[in-house]
Amino acid sequence: MKALAIKSAALTGMGLVLVYTALMSSADAITKFLAGGYAAPQLYAVSGLLVVAMSLAADRARGPDRRQGMRTGVPRAMALRSVMTVISVTCYFYAFRLLPFAEVFVFIGMVPIFAGLLSGPILREHVRPTAWMALGAGFVGVLCLFPEGLANIQSGHAVALAASLSGTLSMVISRYIGQRESNTLAQVLYPNLTLAVVMACALPFVWKPMPLTDLGWAVAYAGLLFLGRWLLVVALARLAAYVVTPLMNLQFVWMVALGAVVFGETVSLHLILGTAVVIASGIYLVYDRILADREEVQRAPDGKIIAAE
Repeated sequence: MKALAIKSAALTGMGLVLVYTALMSSADAITKFLAGGYAAPQLYAVSGLLVVAMSLAADRARGPDRRQGMRTGVPRAMALRSVMTVISVTCYFYAFRLLPFAEVFVFIGMVPIFAGLLSGPILREHVRPTAWMALGAGFVGVLCLFPEGLANIQSGHAVALAASLSGTLSMVISRYIGQRESNTLAQVLYPNLTLAVVMACALPFVWKPMPLTDLGWAVAYAGLLFLGRWLLVVALARLAAYVVTPLMNLQFVWMVALGAVVFGETVSLHLILGTAVVIASGIYLVYDRILADREEVQRAPDGKIIAAE
């Protein structure tokens, strides 16, 4: 029964991440549609406030008996996660302005490696040697998607590295929080509230009136963002961070599929190879996590099965 529960949690986490990548790919498409007409602070402030409102509404919909409010038992960790989220979002925005799209995603491909490094000291989740091999293979798969490689090192690369590190730290802290409390909505609300407050400081300088059509797109974007980030928090409570992050690279697959179906782009051999390696790496990491959890279930001297601490 214990082994079945472990397997079920891992597969559920994997499924949640797959849905997350689809939601975030759709949100990115809306972002590209709106980005040409509005400054980043306006988009982030509006969407952040909408996500906060959706979080409060979702908690209220739970009913009086199940309502948790926005209380958190780990305020310091929540504050650090919120700050890291703001830093990551800001750095990614400027990285995409300073670097070609493909080069930024090379740094996104390094997130699983950083997650493996940070999971040990923060979560006490040590990465097995076989998992390190899968992490490395996943990164190689990402590089296969962009055979032209990185250009000369410039300031944009430092910004992209900062975005990758801060974003990884935010996700690792999310798992840390999820191991200590069950209020997943609080993890969605506070980072978005912090983002909205910070970006609102620039609104007087960049604000442009939004017609109803664009406001509708902003609401749709916030809805996708809310669902995606909520699912990610739930997934991080079920799977190790270094397992979740390679699975998030499956977002590349959605991008390739959308490019081929919607925009008629040709799918080249190196794209097929890269996505196949990324998928195989993610699946193996889930399998390796299941094996590691099973090995932590030990037999006591009296023959009873207990979970290793």
